Amino acid sequence: MSTRRLFVILAMLLGSAFAKVSVAQQAGSGPVVRDPASDELLTPENSALVIIDYQPLAVNSVQSRDRQQLVDNIVRVARTAKLYGLPIIVSTTGVTTSGNAPTIPELQAVLGGINAIDRTTLNAWEDPRFVAAVRATHRRKLIMTGLWTEVCLTFPALDALREGYEVYPVIDAVGGTSVEANQAGLDRIEQAGGHPTTWVQLISELQRDVSRQSTMQGFMSILFDPNLPFVRASRQGPGGGGR
Repeated sequence: MSTRRLFVILAMLLGSAFAKVSVAQQAGSGPVVRDPASDELLTPENSALVIIDYQPLAVNSVQSRDRQQLVDNIVRVARTAKLYGLPIIVSTTGVTTSGNAPTIPELQAVLGGINAIDRTTLNAWEDPRFVAAVRATHRRKLIMTGLWTEVCLTFPALDALREGYEVYPVIDAVGGTSVEANQAGLDRIEQAGGHPTTWVQLISELQRDVSRQSTMQGFMSILFDPNLPFVRASRQGPGGGGR
């Protein structure tokens, strides 16, 4: 079954479930409430997002993934974090010291006034300000993204794991200098105890229940944003053409 068809089915199921929420609530039924702070899965109350080095130079040198898809996916991840109120840590390399361009405009538009921690170290975990920002979130589950995967994502992810954090690299929102380099970085993180995820799995894990109406509309707008090609194709329905 194609990805396009799977998304069409998912949209239909979500729409149907959302329509039934008020009926279930009136009948007094509903899901079992779990403590969002201690939940083993990702929740808005137990996780934070880390975004490292999404700068033009890094984006334009990615070879492991289509670059526009990379940008689209990291924007989706950032929108997801904003929707669910996750603490967000943004970091860059060499903007003040080497004249590197800052975070790409597409991400800045979503992140708003979040100030980036600008570093000289390739490993963000070797910058005390970055580590202090992570600790200040009081979250033990870190959703991590970074460019390149094999360097600026892998190094701090390994250090975070060693310090007892749970690390969730968003594998379709990162990229490396080659397919092999990207995979090697992700393999090291997973072998050290990381938990790979994707942007669709992430937003679904944070939402998890269509009766959470305060975020349901935003959930649907990110998952099925008509302005992004991947979702436009899914909207066309079976046999409707598109990618």
